[in-house]
Amino acid sequence: MVATPIGNLADISARALAVFEAADVVCAEDTRVTGQLLSAYGIRAKRLVSLREHNERSMAEQVIRWLGEGQIVAQVSDAGTPAVSDPGARLVEAVRAAGHPVRPLPGASAVIAALSASGFTAPTFLFHGFLPSKSGERRKTLQQWQDALHLTICYEAPHRIVDALADIVAELGPERRVMLSRELTKTFETFQALPAAELLEWVKADSNQQRGEIALIIDAAPAVEASDDALPAETVRVLQLLAAELPTKQAATLAAQITGANRKQLYDHALKMKKD
Repeated sequence: MVATPIGNLADISARALAVFEAADVVCAEDTRVTGQLLSAYGIRAKRLVSLREHNERSMAEQVIRWLGEGQIVAQVSDAGTPAVSDPGARLVEAVRAAGHPVRPLPGASAVIAALSASGFTAPTFLFHGFLPSKSGERRKTLQQWQDALHLTICYEAPHRIVDALADIVAELGPERRVMLSRELTKTFETFQALPAAELLEWVKADSNQQRGEIALIIDAAPAVEASDDALPAETVRVLQLLAAELPTKQAATLAAQITGANRKQLYDHALKMKKD
């Protein structure tokens, strides 16, 4: 499983180039895209074949046959790391099930590249992949992160970026910080971090920001400062009962649903109770 550049061809690794030279078969999401990469480095693949989402299961059987013959097979996607929001996971599953080893060759990742340039300081993050294409489903997904203590990284298609940002404003609030990372490592690479409502207006005002490949980083929910006596006694009692039997996050979520109290405040209070 070979990671390839997400834009700048110079981001290919020496190890990846060595694998392309040695491989008997290179499986590519789009043979034209991979052919251009190989050509840029003067490499002529012994066999370059298409392995895409629609034929991944059937091609896995062929790959297993090649491996059984002792051939070296490399899998790539058009950009970045295969099997991460790209074809490859079903192939890996089938190859492992057939008893053959699978080796990763790490390299470019839009998720990590965007995160490293964000300046957001939450210590944990969730990578969601692509947001749902329909607004109703997208809003339901965003609702999960209203009180999230982690960063959330999503991919979004350029023709949906305005609608997606509008849904973020509606569900997470106009002040929730979001960073737009666009065309990473390419000529028009762009980073812009603003409160969601301001970012929406910035993107709407410049049609160039509605083009190319986009990753969004949604900041963690702002901390809720509250003293212990801010929670009603009955709310604390419900939280104590649940926290005694359930993981802290689940206890806080259920307590919020039962009492109507703020989930983040309940979570912080549950942590303090366990620490005490």
